Amino acid sequence: ALDCLGRDWQYAEWSAVCNALYFGIAGMGSATIFFWLQLPNVTKNYRTALTITGIVTLIATYHYFRIFNSWVAAFNVGLGVNGAYEVTVSGTPFNDAYRYVDWLLTVPLLLVELILVMKLPAKETVCLAWTLGIASAVMVALGYPGEIQDDLSVRWFW
Repeated sequence: ALDCLGRDWQYAEWSAVCNALYFGIAGMGSATIFFWLQLPNVTKNYRTALTITGIVTLIATYHYFRIFNSWVAAFNVGLGVNGAYEVTVSGTPFNDAYRYVDWLLTVPLLLVELILVMKLPAKETVCLAWTLGIASAVMVALGYPGEIQDDLSVRWFW
């Protein structure tokens, strides 16, 4: 990945990223609970789709936790000599691959969910689910090599 951690970070910037991740954890985690609690209130035909929605948000919650932990570990935050918080790179690498693992799992699931709520014939549902599920996984997998490139020209290739 591009060396975004190598630059100087202000405490407000570092904190804004933390707060965005907190918001993601809270939003996705509470959505998971809401979706699963609503299962008895949804027509039986759509319960599988709603269950998949809860699985997607649960996976996202887990990955937001992992991203948050990686973000915090990548920095040292403490009081500087002037009494203000200072942020320095800790030397622990920030793992941005969590996003791709998340997408590799959730994008195919979301496409399958979409197909399920369309109420297509069973044969067409199975065919579309496999086709779109595999195609979306390949799409995400092919994006990762570009993500880990430091050279922008190679990055744009992917």
